[in-house]
Amino acid sequence: MNPNEVIKLKTSPRRMRGALAFCLIVLSIFGLRLFQLQALDAPRLAAAAAENRTRTLILPAQRGEITDRNGAPLAITVDARDITVDQTMVTDPVATANAISQVTGADVATLIPELTGERRFNYVLKKITPEQWNKLKQLKLPGIFSEKTTKRIYPSNTLAASTIGFVGGEGKGLAGLEYGFESELAGSQGEVTVEISAGGRPLPSGIASEKKSVPGMGIRLTIDRDLQFVAEQSLAARVQFAQADSGTLVAISPKTGKILALATYPTFDANYPSEAQPGVTVNHALVDAYEPGSTAKVMTMAGLLNEGVANPATPFTIPPVLKRNGKTFHDSEPHPTLKLTMTGVLAKSSNIGTIQAAELMGAEKFNNYLTKFGVGQETGMQFPGESKGRLPKLEKWSGTSFPTFAFGQGYMVSAVQIASMYATIANDGVRMNPSLIEGYVMPNGEYQTSAPTTRTEVISAAAAKTLREMMEIVVSDEGTAPLAEIPGYRVAGKTGTAEVVDPICKCYSNEVIASFIGMAPAENPEIVVAVAIHKPQNGRWGGSLAGPVFKEVAQYSLKQLNIPPSNGKPTGYPVEW
Repeated sequence: MNPNEVIKLKTSPRRMRGALAFCLIVLSIFGLRLFQLQALDAPRLAAAAAENRTRTLILPAQRGEITDRNGAPLAITVDARDITVDQTMVTDPVATANAISQVTGADVATLIPELTGERRFNYVLKKITPEQWNKLKQLKLPGIFSEKTTKRIYPSNTLAASTIGFVGGEGKGLAGLEYGFESELAGSQGEVTVEISAGGRPLPSGIASEKKSVPGMGIRLTIDRDLQFVAEQSLAARVQFAQADSGTLVAISPKTGKILALATYPTFDANYPSEAQPGVTVNHALVDAYEPGSTAKVMTMAGLLNEGVANPATPFTIPPVLKRNGKTFHDSEPHPTLKLTMTGVLAKSSNIGTIQAAELMGAEKFNNYLTKFGVGQETGMQFPGESKGRLPKLEKWSGTSFPTFAFGQGYMVSAVQIASMYATIANDGVRMNPSLIEGYVMPNGEYQTSAPTTRTEVISAAAAKTLREMMEIVVSDEGTAPLAEIPGYRVAGKTGTAEVVDPICKCYSNEVIASFIGMAPAENPEIVVAVAIHKPQNGRWGGSLAGPVFKEVAQYSLKQLNIPPSNGKPTGYPVEW
């Protein structure tokens, strides 16, 4: 070493001071940064760290069950699993997708994008069965995990599907009672915040907070599952036989207003609503309104009997045609002048005779009876999208409204409404608002019955009894519905062949709705069944198309209810004078 260099180092305090200053500056920077991290940024950084190592999981509420009147399950909730993935851990997305597909049946092409990427958490497949998850877990696929969830299933598949409705992928009701009673059925979901490992698994000891879910309440329907099955099978067979567009059936207990069966056809499997044909998921017996046609003539007769302006034997001379306010009215079949009693007018379903009879009480009183029977009124059933029908206000009636309304054209009702009107006649003139909900099962298991239905006296018991006796003639060889007769039981009813309005021309088309509504036993009715076959191609008349469906369903119901056969015989009012 050069001695001069040593001497220079020893005599260079400037360099030493510079080095010291540099070290102090660096230490100050580190100190400031440390102060920033530990004092100023500590809360923010702690929150970020907590967010990275915790996850808030939803605790789904157990959705309430929907059952029939006897507790038989129609819609239940079962345990299920959602498959999740940490994409950074998946080494071979294609092989993983194939493995998941083999167990679950899911499409491989749909799975691959969900497995590929850099996301630490992603849903791959939702609502698989616990059995499927156990099989997947045994494969030990890297990055594949699961979460507990629930799945809605419908054990009877198509049974009462348009009434019950269905839920969507997120578990919320999308149609029918599932939609209409969403808040009652759904309950309140909870949540839990947990710490997770690097692989995305919740740490058992890492629960930070938890809010428990509250189960939804169950709903017990008035529907009887066995009767519903018979109704659906019978209706489907007849719609297919008639080559019709669709059909509806309503079976109701007249003394309570409770609906025992509510069928529509075509139908669908509520477990697979996405596969249903357009319009099939709608409950047409409640949502659609149509002109009832001749089945509504019983309301005209009810008013006449209650007012005392006519009786079963009141004579009417029925001309071939009838003119009122510039319009010519006809009966369904051409005929010469007829001499019919009011019973005969009903038995032969004469439009002309019904107009003549209605004129005995006048438009204002007739309108009052239509309103009291429930035409244009809400039923109070709380079914989503339910139609209340249509009845123009009296002051808006045209010159031909009264005669047209008298035989069931010009105003509209739903299938449930017209069934309720017949139930009123069956229940000695007292209208019980139709109901579909028997009661509720609270989350704690307590059962609460529904509020009592509203009672409205429409006509007297005497008038109702007389009208039922007149309606028995319809279900005989002298009437239009001999195919609706039930051996051993007296049956009262009425046929209808209502013309369908073409929405384009706003005129009546050649298509019809063939219907029959009846009750049994006629002397003390326990069941009312309303059947409508929409736009049949094979056949046209309500007695021949809808009558046999009534017979099959009513006969089954009478046996189910243990109703003894009738003792007496029909009164046998004269048809002609």
